[in-house]
Amino acid sequence: MPMRSAAAALLAAGLLAGAAGPALAGKANDTLVYASDSEPENVSPYHNSAREGVILARNVWDTLIHRDPATGQHQPMLATAWTWIDPVTLELTIREGVTFHNGDPLTPEDVAFTFNYVLTPEAKIVTKGNVDWMKATEVTGPHTVRIHLKAPFPAALEYLSGPTPILPAAYFKKVGLAGFSKAPVGTGPYRVVAVDSGKGVRMVRNDKYWPGSPIGRPKIGKLEFRVIPDGDSRMAELMTGGVDWIWRVPSDQAEQLKQDPALTVLSAETMRVGFLQFDVQGRAMEASPLKDARVRRAIAHAIDRKAMVDNIVRGGARVMNAACFIDQFGCTDEGVPAYAYDPAKARALLKEAGYPNGFEIDLSAYRERDYAEAVLGYLRAVGIKARLNYLRYAAFRDALRGGKTSIGFQTWGSFSINDVSAFTGIYFRGGEEDLAKDPAVIAALQAGDTSTDPAVRKAKYAEALGRIGSEAYALPMFSYPSNYAFSRDLAFTAQADEVPRFYAASWK
Repeated sequence: MPMRSAAAALLAAGLLAGAAGPALAGKANDTLVYASDSEPENVSPYHNSAREGVILARNVWDTLIHRDPATGQHQPMLATAWTWIDPVTLELTIREGVTFHNGDPLTPEDVAFTFNYVLTPEAKIVTKGNVDWMKATEVTGPHTVRIHLKAPFPAALEYLSGPTPILPAAYFKKVGLAGFSKAPVGTGPYRVVAVDSGKGVRMVRNDKYWPGSPIGRPKIGKLEFRVIPDGDSRMAELMTGGVDWIWRVPSDQAEQLKQDPALTVLSAETMRVGFLQFDVQGRAMEASPLKDARVRRAIAHAIDRKAMVDNIVRGGARVMNAACFIDQFGCTDEGVPAYAYDPAKARALLKEAGYPNGFEIDLSAYRERDYAEAVLGYLRAVGIKARLNYLRYAAFRDALRGGKTSIGFQTWGSFSINDVSAFTGIYFRGGEEDLAKDPAVIAALQAGDTSTDPAVRKAKYAEALGRIGSEAYALPMFSYPSNYAFSRDLAFTAQADEVPRFYAASWK
């Protein structure tokens, strides 16, 4: 049976998501419906770290600065100009004539409120590393603000062009986080009209979007994000016209979808890296074997990462040895152990550490279950009996932070920030994601983050990455490709930073 007919039969039988009725998707309805397997726990851009939340943020909120994905150059956005007063003081001129989706005008007070609020403990933002380089922000004139830094931070402009969107001060103060999460407001190209927990988010074009924006005015009138956890269901919805765009399509399914003349399939490497994160301090279980570096190194030698890339991941993925994405500024694998696949060495290290017969342990994951199961198989082959806990992302993240799981199959896309501080700093600079808390690593990363000399930054990051690797505090696995599949009617361009820019898409 042809694929589209098979999917239609399943839908008719009510076995797939969407069986209750087709979505009003497609060119005829000027509605781009995109689907993914996960949803952010909160649509507020500072209160989730899921990639789906990053996508919503880029389509609903603007940032002070824009980074051109083609050139990497920083361009004016909500800030028309910026000047370094000194190494720890950045002054920005805020654009006039911009309004939030609720009609409130954008002012310097909104910028100061946003950054001062997210620095407070009561804000409880999810990824503190995106903002904790700031000390405070003050309004300095009718159209200007100054951001005071805790220390020099050369990557500041990169962060101001990514995970730091501007919130509407008056509205946020009125409704609070709970109200904002149900009816969010930004200045971006699309405005949210409905948030349906567990199902998705509906958006419409912001027809009052400010002229001259470097990203332009959207060409598609309506945008809808749908949560469809099951991969087969997402594929069936795409083939029957229920949705227009899906991603994270397994390589074998992507090859099948290429045979469908109504669809386009793209494959591209992304900045996302998968890695095993170890409970180095042994919080998750008494007398944890993971406290011994020999055990962590044994796990590294037990897994054939190259075979996983070649046979499971595919699509342009690369094995990673350093705990970062190799093309980020400051990322290097020089001086970092490669941990070649060597089961015999893994067993010898386990024996040396006092575990000749292996041990039992838990491993948690939140996506690509087949990748996690492959890791379990490799560990089993050297005597390590790992139990898989497959969780939603928020529960997975909280389990790692809370010391309730021993090994986490992590992935991180660095919020699409092209600087090693957005990866290695998040997981090894002493914050709540850091399971090792090695003083030497923390000091090297802090020195790299705050130096204004690029050579010093690179040297300090290399020092930190070398120690992370030699101590096997984590095992970098591989970069993630993304297979996109979408309607042939849709003109869409994939970017390496893993941000689908739906505001730039159009119908053919």
